[in-house]
Amino acid sequence: MKIGIDISSIIYGTGVSVYTKNLVEALLKVDRKNEYVLFFASLRRKLEEADLEFSNKNVLLKKFKIPPVLLDGLWNQLHFYPVENFIGQVDVFHASDWTQPPASKAKLVTTIHDLSFLRWPKSAHPKVLTVQKRRLRWVKKEADAIIAVSNATKKEIIELLKIPEKKIKVIHEALPVDFKKIKPQVSLKKFDIKKPYLLASGSQAPRKNIGRVIKAFSVLQKKHDLQLVITGDYQPGIKISKDIILTGFVSQEEWAGLVKKARTLVYPSLYEGFGLPILEAFYLGVPAVTSNCSSMIEVAGKAAVLVDPYSVNSIVLGIESVLTDPGLVGQLKKKGARRVKNFSWEKAARQTLEVYR
Repeated sequence: MKIGIDISSIIYGTGVSVYTKNLVEALLKVDRKNEYVLFFASLRRKLEEADLEFSNKNVLLKKFKIPPVLLDGLWNQLHFYPVENFIGQVDVFHASDWTQPPASKAKLVTTIHDLSFLRWPKSAHPKVLTVQKRRLRWVKKEADAIIAVSNATKKEIIELLKIPEKKIKVIHEALPVDFKKIKPQVSLKKFDIKKPYLLASGSQAPRKNIGRVIKAFSVLQKKHDLQLVITGDYQPGIKISKDIILTGFVSQEEWAGLVKKARTLVYPSLYEGFGLPILEAFYLGVPAVTSNCSSMIEVAGKAAVLVDPYSVNSIVLGIESVLTDPGLVGQLKKKGARRVKNFSWEKAARQTLEVYR
């Protein structure tokens, strides 16, 4: 079997980049029988050696100087010029999450990570929303198989896109291989962190639920001398407590360092395609307080404190249990260490290979 995969997203440092890199590298390790043709398109960015590591000889890398906007027009809008015209004949082609090309003979596979842009269209970048709607129109019409990264995402695909369940295969992501290699290191002084702290990963997107996290923290402050550290691009637009630290974007090493030193990761998101920070906390031995809905419950299992993300009181009680019960914390750490081992890229690669077959 000859398998084509679009790896163009691998260079952008996004969650999809992490998925693509880890999945492809795992596929090339576990599968030495089939041939692979990797399609990479970018006008200005180059694919570096560190972006994709493999020693499999049955791999042909085809690089093209084509901007993403042109492929969006060619494949998502006009929808002509089959992918085989670029990479030659393949039996299966695994498309990216940005374009859905036509194929002359190949079976088409695509991965859908989440549909948050359809649930909260006003929060999505207009360009992303437009491109994704164009792409999904062809996914619905032509994709032979769809990989969903969680059962929650599968449910969304069925509900919002009306795609038959038999076409969808759930294949969970896993902790990125590179995350296991980095050395967690952060200067708390750099971010003016002077007390024990709760850690949250935030953005302006309503689904990240940072507003309720801040309200829960204001309640907890009355009993506990704490700080709340929020990473990412969250900007509250209102005056907040001096004990709420907004770090902005941080490096992977700093993020891991902040997680490792936190009292708990607070992650009561309203919606996630998967929920990777939960696994990162488990791996680093830190308890997590997360949502009892969407994909979070799927990832966390019984290894985290599950709360109702729509209830500030529930979030408060969840965090309080971690702050006041050392026995619970010890149990969560043990369960988290076991839970993270349930997810592996080798397993994901073998399941993906079954989809190709």
